[in-house]
Amino acid sequence: MALVDAGKNRILDLGIAAAITHLSLHTNAVGSGSGSEVTGGSPAYARKAASWAAAATGAAALNTQPVFDVPATTVARVGFFSAVTGGTYCGDAELTDEVFAAQGTYTITSGSIAITG
Repeated sequence: MALVDAGKNRILDLGIAAAITHLSLHTNAVGSGSGSEVTGGSPAYARKAASWAAAATGAAALNTQPVFDVPATTVARVGFFSAVTGGTYCGDAELTDEVFAAQGTYTITSGSIAITG
């Protein structure tokens, strides 16, 4: 089955905002659930809310630029969840590894989710 962009956009617009409401940071491959999610720090790390722009050409772009408080660690992946804690794990994406020698902040400046095929 192949979907045209209009179909892909409709699926993304109706589903993504409800399914992926929060982003998380991880120290290595997520795999499933919230494995290796960053913890600790002062101020403490927490998942951040995400919003999505209207889909176009089969992709929905991140509409926010969440800023995470991060303790000394390495940030390697961003996770997609349905809640600020717990919730449904919806997937993840690789980031360029960033090593934090001390407490700092990490900002997700762009990103999108696409339907291919």
